[in-house]
Amino acid sequence: MTREEFITHVEREQEALRGFLLALCCGKKDDADDLAQDALVKAYLSSAGYQDKGKFRSWLFKIAHNTFLNHKASCRTMESIEAARTLIGNTSAESSFAHQDLYLALRTLPPKERSAITLFYLSGYSIKEIATITESSEDAVKQQLSRGRNKLKERLKI
Repeated sequence: MTREEFITHVEREQEALRGFLLALCCGKKDDADDLAQDALVKAYLSSAGYQDKGKFRSWLFKIAHNTFLNHKASCRTMESIEAARTLIGNTSAESSFAHQDLYLALRTLPPKERSAITLFYLSGYSIKEIATITESSEDAVKQQLSRGRNKLKERLKI
């Protein structure tokens, strides 16, 4: 892949990538931006090995997902929404964000469940695609989605 092709692909997928990482980082824009930048650098460095067999977005999201999982400063799992709300405080920029309760609830999920929920519901990926991105089996993804949904229902009182 040439540099120009890479730039064209990234320009098309950049907003979706940032949205995906923003959800994984529970609405923390600075963390999401840092991870997006790391993922894009890794993707660029790996772009020579990219084979146009699948969607560029899936390939990029896989790199971003692995970057998220490997990032030690990514969202810590909280025990409750109240604990997450205490952590970010009432004066943070996130408190004015429209989806604050969802992001706080997502913060209570383990990273793999958070990834599955985000990819399926917020990014529209199929279970098979999520399994490829997260390097899991389809059954594992189904289990992560089920557990994540149940925890979100409980925490959001749905």
